[in-house]
Amino acid sequence: MPDNTVPLPDFTRWPSFPFEGDMRVRPLAAPVEVEPPRSGEDAADCVACGTPDDSYIWISERWRVRAMDRPTGLPMVLILECRSHLDLGDLPNLLAAELGVMTVRLERAIRSLDGVARVHVNRWGDGSAHLHMWFLARPYGRLQLRGTFLSLWDDILPVIPEPQWRENLALVAAWLAGFGGEAIAEPPHIQWESPSTIAYSPTANANGTIDETSPETPDSEDRRPATLGDIEAAKPPSQTSTPDPDPTTSPIAAESGAREEPTPQPQATT
Repeated sequence: MPDNTVPLPDFTRWPSFPFEGDMRVRPLAAPVEVEPPRSGEDAADCVACGTPDDSYIWISERWRVRAMDRPTGLPMVLILECRSHLDLGDLPNLLAAELGVMTVRLERAIRSLDGVARVHVNRWGDGSAHLHMWFLARPYGRLQLRGTFLSLWDDILPVIPEPQWRENLALVAAWLAGFGGEAIAEPPHIQWESPSTIAYSPTANANGTIDETSPETPDSEDRRPATLGDIEAAKPPSQTSTPDPDPTTSPIAAESGAREEPTPQPQATT
């Protein structure tokens, strides 16, 4: 029986290594003669090429940025993709130059978020054939998350609240849109409800308490008018309002066709 007790590498003792306890090295599998194709090698089967723009947080003529489908443990995890079905080594000079600009711009946008100390930029390329760059935000003060294992910690940390996650997405999208393109992500909407009725107490003072010394029936001069008739009765004769006009005689009614204009009658001549 072969001995699989291979000594553990030094990184298992780093403070940033997310696991502890008894571990052993997994046996190394034999190499294959022909590697299987990656996902989306054919553009017709490529998930990125078939995903509509509204699934991204920001889009432009040649680049798109998307997020995960739900919050994770890190403040922000984003993926930068080019629209063209190309891998990193296949980029023409124009897209290669823009990739550098977009990488710096997206890193700055993520780093501008509250609570973000650093942004890790990664490209593996073994899963999907379509070029995609990963951007992972390390939380400020979490020194244990520094270095190689940040992507592992993303699956271990408690998930951040969804409203905060959506707000972060909207902030990054707005930052990018300031240089061009279109922001798709929007901040979360405020959920609030107004009271259906507002209680009114004629004997309540400025502090909201009831004044016990106030008479139950106030004088007529201080009494709050209860009806439109009270208001009309309190007006001087010169300010008495006239009856409301017939709504069908208003200019808006005429413009909208709510009433028919009378046919002018010819005047008699002498």
